[in-house]
Amino acid sequence: MSNHFSAAYLKFPGDDARLDLTDLFAFPASGDTGRTVLIIDVNPFTTGLSATPPFLMSAELHPDAVYRINIDNDGDNQADAAFSFVFTEASGGGQTGTAFYATGADARSAEPRGEVLARAVPVGFDASARPVRAGRCRLFTGVRSDPFFADAEGALHGFEWTGQDAFAGKDVQSIALEVPDDMLGPEPVIHLWATVSVRRDGALVQVDRGGHPTINPFINPEYAKDAYNTGHPTDDVANYLEPWTKILEGNGYPSAEARAAAATVLPDLLRYDRRLPAAYPNGRALTDDVFIARMAFLTNGKITEGGVPSHDDLPAEFPHLGPPHR
Repeated sequence: MSNHFSAAYLKFPGDDARLDLTDLFAFPASGDTGRTVLIIDVNPFTTGLSATPPFLMSAELHPDAVYRINIDNDGDNQADAAFSFVFTEASGGGQTGTAFYATGADARSAEPRGEVLARAVPVGFDASARPVRAGRCRLFTGVRSDPFFADAEGALHGFEWTGQDAFAGKDVQSIALEVPDDMLGPEPVIHLWATVSVRRDGALVQVDRGGHPTINPFINPEYAKDAYNTGHPTDDVANYLEPWTKILEGNGYPSAEARAAAATVLPDLLRYDRRLPAAYPNGRALTDDVFIARMAFLTNGKITEGGVPSHDDLPAEFPHLGPPHR
């Protein structure tokens, strides 16, 4: 999985699927070199079944959560711009969302601050949902087909590939933005990560995060996953360079190569140079086979095949994710 089921022992952060960040994408808008698409997906297997009661998962977004895309545009591993999203129950049923855009100190606040891009945006629960204008941006929130693809069973059982995509036919809750490039920063190179926080006893507590795909679920041992989800990129090198180097050494890397490889994914930020084509690790497109890329990383190049094809339900137009399956 990418960042699906990212809490310890393949559970959800806070035991709530709505708080589980699954993926972060960044790529150029179709036909417009001056705009960028940013997507975060949450709530894996939205229309599927869970392994534990109550079995049926909610398709909603958490009303006490803050979903956020953080952008570092000066290389200090701190947010210089941030898009935050909160959701409430609509008076006539369903949900609506509010989108915020913050810069400077407001971008580093745990609370959603800054300019309100849009209010009362309906959350879509079927194929009829459409994007809306949000200031200078376009915004989509709603259930969509999960674009992530992987033979998860094969990876969990010694790379005995089954040829089955564990994520085919599954849905997620998606928050997609198409933004003018100048809102991301003055330089073409940016670094991104997504976070999910939830309000507990009046305070926001971060429960999930991710920049690179397939990092926390596959790199960290089970006991370390939850602590990792609460962390911040500024601490990643100090906290994880040595233990991750040891893990890679155990996977067949010579010592110096293990340290260099671990350093390529620390801190856990998705680098995107907008002058270059978007293909992971430069940004991330919806068809990038990040699962096999991570398996190759983990095994020092021993596993480079065994992937399943990307999904064929990705429309060319924004929000670029297929309609929900339910």
